[in-house]
Amino acid sequence: MRLSPARLAALFSTLASVCIAQTPPPVGQAVPLAAQTPPVVGAKPLTVQDAWVRATPGADIAAAYMTLRNAGPAAIKVTGVESPIAGHAMIHETKVEAGQSKMRPHEQLVVAPGATVKLEPGGLHVMLHDLKQPLSVGAKVPLVIQLSGGGSVAAMATVRPLSAE
Repeated sequence: MRLSPARLAALFSTLASVCIAQTPPPVGQAVPLAAQTPPVVGAKPLTVQDAWVRATPGADIAAAYMTLRNAGPAAIKVTGVESPIAGHAMIHETKVEAGQSKMRPHEQLVVAPGATVKLEPGGLHVMLHDLKQPLSVGAKVPLVIQLSGGGSVAAMATVRPLSAE
């Protein structure tokens, strides 16, 4: 197997960090408790709760709503949303200006540490465009919340009737 110079450098860097992490302390030196405790792997600071989509019979668009909760110590930036059943999905915000309701794209959503952000009718929501199939009440819609830095959180939204609030 032949590796490119960049891949080889990355491999050596990873190997060196593992070797350094595994080097025992000198005899008689105490190891701090934090160094003895393995990190928690797989804990996701952003959770998605109560995700749902409003059924839109005969239309190729729908709105999704949910609650985002950041249990972590740092702000989390939501950069987008995807769904395999939609050609395009994006976060929008509805505002009333001069007595008229206007909907605009909301490029980036920041969830502060320990905060909760609700995406709900009349406010922030996810627009699902170019639906590939009709949404039946009770069906499940997969959503992937994209985070800055390349991470993502998967969620499943339940389809509710058009009259749902």
